[in-house]
Amino acid sequence: MSAAALVSIALLGTLVGLVVPLMSRRFATADARPRALPGPPTLQWPWVGPVVAAGVFVGLAVAVGNDPAALPAFLAVAAVGLVLARVDLVCLRLPDPLVLVAGLLALGGLTGAALLSGAPGRLLGALGGAAVAGAAHVLLAVLPGSRLGFGDVKLAAVLGLLLGWLGRDALLTGLLLPHVLHGGLALGLLAARRVRRHTLLPLGPALLAGTWLAVLLT
Repeated sequence: MSAAALVSIALLGTLVGLVVPLMSRRFATADARPRALPGPPTLQWPWVGPVVAAGVFVGLAVAVGNDPAALPAFLAVAAVGLVLARVDLVCLRLPDPLVLVAGLLALGGLTGAALLSGAPGRLLGALGGAAVAGAAHVLLAVLPGSRLGFGDVKLAAVLGLLLGWLGRDALLTGLLLPHVLHGGLALGLLAARRVRRHTLLPLGPALLAGTWLAVLLT
């Protein structure tokens, strides 16, 4: 992908980052945030959101740039995912309307990409990835003592569409990394005495970050 295209995508990500706080206010309020958790950095430093969004978009463009038909689907889900991450950080929930929008964008975008590229098998792989990711997280959610919510299960299934499109290695990496990130964060916060053992921590941001890293690594 050309440098001019990457700059354009970075600018698009920056614009998305500016809009994310406005969109998230429709689904979350600051007073709903558990007091034991630190607030999202964008609440204190407004420039962080646009910088993070630009980085997310550029990373996806570099990783998926050789598949331009599918790139819009990845970018669209990333845009909604940034809103979901902020909402989950603020009030520990992943609103169904946002998850549904992300799912429709992923399915519609990948269907179009499959038709344009003449590779319907990749769409089947994407659907299989959604099924595997959803089923794996349903099993985690029903385990005794699990704190996994069904909003997390639905988001995992949506992200499984993108990972399944990229193949088995991306799917397996994307299933593992979010829980490694989440576990590491929990241990770090426990060690720093920022949370207690029974403090609920949002999983949505880890699901999104782990998926993004899996796309970049595979």
